[in-house]
Amino acid sequence: MKPRDAPHILLVNPWIHDFAAYDFWAKPLGLLTLGGILRTQGARVTYLDCLDRFHPSCGPAASPPVRCGRGPYLKTVIAKPPGMADIPRNFCRYGIPPDWFRSDLQALDPPDLVLVTSLMTYWYPGVRETIEVVRSVFPKAPLVLGGIYATLCPEHAGSTCGADRVVAGPGEGAVLSLVAQYTGWSPPPCFDPLDLDSLPRPVLDLEHRLVHVPLLTSRGCPFQCAYCASHRLQPRMMRRSPASVVDEIVHWHRHHGVCDFAFYDDALLVDSDRHIAPLLEGVVAAGINVRFHTPNALHVREIDRPVARLMFQAGFHTIRLGLETTAFDGRQTMDRKVTEAEFIRTVGYLKEAGFRAGQVGAYLLAGLPGQELAGVEASITVVKQAGITPVIAHYTPIPRTAMWAEAVAASRYDLASDPIYCNNAIFPCRNEAFTWDALTRLKNLARA
Repeated sequence: MKPRDAPHILLVNPWIHDFAAYDFWAKPLGLLTLGGILRTQGARVTYLDCLDRFHPSCGPAASPPVRCGRGPYLKTVIAKPPGMADIPRNFCRYGIPPDWFRSDLQALDPPDLVLVTSLMTYWYPGVRETIEVVRSVFPKAPLVLGGIYATLCPEHAGSTCGADRVVAGPGEGAVLSLVAQYTGWSPPPCFDPLDLDSLPRPVLDLEHRLVHVPLLTSRGCPFQCAYCASHRLQPRMMRRSPASVVDEIVHWHRHHGVCDFAFYDDALLVDSDRHIAPLLEGVVAAGINVRFHTPNALHVREIDRPVARLMFQAGFHTIRLGLETTAFDGRQTMDRKVTEAEFIRTVGYLKEAGFRAGQVGAYLLAGLPGQELAGVEASITVVKQAGITPVIAHYTPIPRTAMWAEAVAASRYDLASDPIYCNNAIFPCRNEAFTWDALTRLKNLARA
């Protein structure tokens, strides 16, 4: 290929290997944003999604979008990882069958560069299998791995997954130099990686069927919770202008018929007067009928009466509050998010604004190092008494977080030896009281 020729770049979203997985408004937004950058610069971009719920080979029996765009992935039972034979659940490959993926690859022109993303650290076996299949079809194509796993476990990713290169951190500032290194194509950048408004829209239009759209209105988080890697993944707080976000929402709704949008922000409501308030006012002024969802959770203390009203008017539909625990007096070493009075006050504001109890849930962490079962049960009771839904969130040990050393010491697995043991489905840090029967009782208590 001549240096001046625009290259063909293949983007790949890999399979998930896990005991459970479900499409809760999940998209590889970082990868798709890189695709938007490359396409705007003039490259030819192709996208293959191993998790595609609407792959053409599904045929007319493909499940329609359910529950506001969410839905189940296809899955195939596979062998459990070593050391997990005692887990009383099936282990599966989530996503399309390998022969479909191989056929999709074989139908493409050979790419000049392959970019593969990664999410949870313990999902790396699916990343590795995906890369193996890409290699078998395109053995000469250079392949670069990025994403969360690649950022938090770069050494492990480099020695395990078979990529030519592992890139840690946000990719916008590195992608053009990577392409130049591997293809010789080096156009002058038409964006600024430190100006989020200058980034083009993600290439979501390359999806076979677009039923929900992720929104990232800001990056980073001013809080540094002991269990969270947000500050490590995005050390710098940056925001888009409210007007640019409104323009994007209107674009996907009017030109692609999308009604469901999921906010991916870690700190969506912080500094609300200058960010979320004008953003939601812009949505209301646009006169569009859309639904917003917050799978990443909202900071409880940032919701006051005006913000709650704006959220309702703009179309918020699924609200998740980042409560984590109701042991308010002893949470200072974990986070500083909320007091009991703030939690009760916020729930009152949301109800007053018009939200139904079933629309509002509070995440409660279960399986923290040293956590007692009774503490989780008490938290469930407090949330239910407040009149909203308790949502059990399994604690995931994450390398490079403040709680990591405590998690390593508390786990019955050797977490430091292999990210596979950080899988929250196996409750890697649970004590003896957290039996599988007890965990089932917790889930039933939350649903009752």
